[in-house]
Amino acid sequence: MIEIKNSSLSGGEFKRGVFATRKIAKGELIHEAPVIPYPNEQHEFIEKTILADYVFEYGINHTAVLLGYGSLFNHSYQPNAIYDINFDQHTFDFYAYTDIEAGEEILINYNGEADCNDPLWFYEEEQE
Repeated sequence: MIEIKNSSLSGGEFKRGVFATRKIAKGELIHEAPVIPYPNEQHEFIEKTILADYVFEYGINHTAVLLGYGSLFNHSYQPNAIYDINFDQHTFDFYAYTDIEAGEEILINYNGEADCNDPLWFYEEEQE
């Protein structure tokens, strides 16, 4: 259903993104990414590594490294996918927000809500 390929949207070192290998219907589960949570107090250590660009907030007191393809979805303010945090299963569950065509890159809004247009940390850093 999904694969990793080079993405023209990725500004990172590795230029990767998640792409659909077949048509994915709106609402369909795309991927369940297991998490490795850690207390927010430990984030200062992660900030010294490349992992800082790939972690997600995980509740109020934790941050999480997403396994599987979870940390490889690129950002868009017009996403075609969304995610829900499943605390019971310790996963981030990615769903199609719109119909997604085969070959299309699957994009999420890093703000967590599909329609949130708040500036992201890496755009703010570019302006400094």
